[in-house]
Amino acid sequence: MEHRIVGPGPYRATKLWNETVELFRARMPLRKHRCRFKSYEHCFTGAEAVDWLHELLRCSQNFGPEVTRKQTVQLLKKFLKNHVIEDIKGKWGQEDFEDNRHLYRFPPSSPLKPYPKRPPYQKDVIKFPEWNDPLPGTSQENIPVRPVVMNSEMWYKRHSIAIGEVPACRLIHRRQLTEANVEEIWKSMTLSYLQKVLGLDSLEEVLDIKLVNSKFIIHNVYSVSKQGVVILDDKSKELPHWVLSAMKCLANWPNCSDLKQPMYLGFEKDVFKTIADYYGNLKEPLLTFHLFDAFVSVLGLLQKEKMAIEAFQICCLLLPPENRRKLQLLMRMMARICLNKEMPPLCDGFGTRTLMVQTFSRCILCSKDEVDLDDLLAARLVTFLMDNYQDILKVPLALQTSIEERVAHLRRVQFQKSYPEVYQERFPTPESEALLFPEKSKAKPQLLMWALKNPFQPFQRTRSFRM
Repeated sequence: MEHRIVGPGPYRATKLWNETVELFRARMPLRKHRCRFKSYEHCFTGAEAVDWLHELLRCSQNFGPEVTRKQTVQLLKKFLKNHVIEDIKGKWGQEDFEDNRHLYRFPPSSPLKPYPKRPPYQKDVIKFPEWNDPLPGTSQENIPVRPVVMNSEMWYKRHSIAIGEVPACRLIHRRQLTEANVEEIWKSMTLSYLQKVLGLDSLEEVLDIKLVNSKFIIHNVYSVSKQGVVILDDKSKELPHWVLSAMKCLANWPNCSDLKQPMYLGFEKDVFKTIADYYGNLKEPLLTFHLFDAFVSVLGLLQKEKMAIEAFQICCLLLPPENRRKLQLLMRMMARICLNKEMPPLCDGFGTRTLMVQTFSRCILCSKDEVDLDDLLAARLVTFLMDNYQDILKVPLALQTSIEERVAHLRRVQFQKSYPEVYQERFPTPESEALLFPEKSKAKPQLLMWALKNPFQPFQRTRSFRM
């Protein structure tokens, strides 16, 4: 009773649905049941289905032990709606699944979900300007030329140029590395890095590249506080003050210096509900609709924790800055609440960790069109994100360094093309260095003792004759 691990790639949610349906139909125990004085063969009760499927999902590496019984019931309701199962009388679709002794069975055939067909996205190849290409509208043929009155002096100049005595002047169009070029470099290298980490041949089926905003990437890298939280230029997109105060209250419980209201029994539950209501009413999840497939694809790497963190880091750079900031503040609050032993229970039916995951999963990740497994996938992602948020919401230094080096290299090339003489003076070649700094004459080797003839011969005194 094991799930096959579904790795990163397109249509991962559909693959997981089909995999779960096939396992459920093939391995769910069926037996004879009696209901209202009548016997039914090859069927199961609703409670038996919940027990078996819940254990399957919890043991699966695609979903994990955080799956709750309530989520399992919701999945079985979708099974009944999509005719994966039917009640013992053959009813399905409009019926509601019940977690009790009501009898269900498998229909003769259960169609699997087809993979969605999407229009292929055109690859945007980033073409950097050639330095010799003229700017648009500035070709030499279009330059207005004032008619020149020919005289002897002008004739001599033109004749000298023609025979090669005077070099002809040419228009040199100097291209600069514009801000738009830098933004395109950030976008292309970030997406290439993500594609490499995911191990995909293309990102077209998990991400619409046209919707990726390069300005968001650059802002998320450089406009951050000392704590690494994004700083917004537009203050109107900030969290409302009352929400931020409520989050600080629970994050620093029981030291709530921001709130001046008196505390009462159950005060922390009301504060938590205030935060949950705000995030639950967002028009779009924090990870955005168009990045849903990308984040779901990254979930296939959770067995390789380091690679998964790296992929999540890059995906989170693609978020709008206001979404990234809200996500950072929310994850910090959730992690602190879970680690705070002084925090009283915020819900009677769930533990604090399970409550955090169940409350904020859909406001963090969900699909625009209903996906049958989005609740389970969101819970899996939020669990991993909550355990590793400090690393995931950091800027990947390897990516930042490689892009900055690329931009610096292109600017050096630009300077070299535009000002070759100045570049040669500032950055001399080995040949020019040899001309500027000729080799000094080699110093004479020191006289070594062992170079002498018989160096250790004792001094012999000679006899002198006095006159």
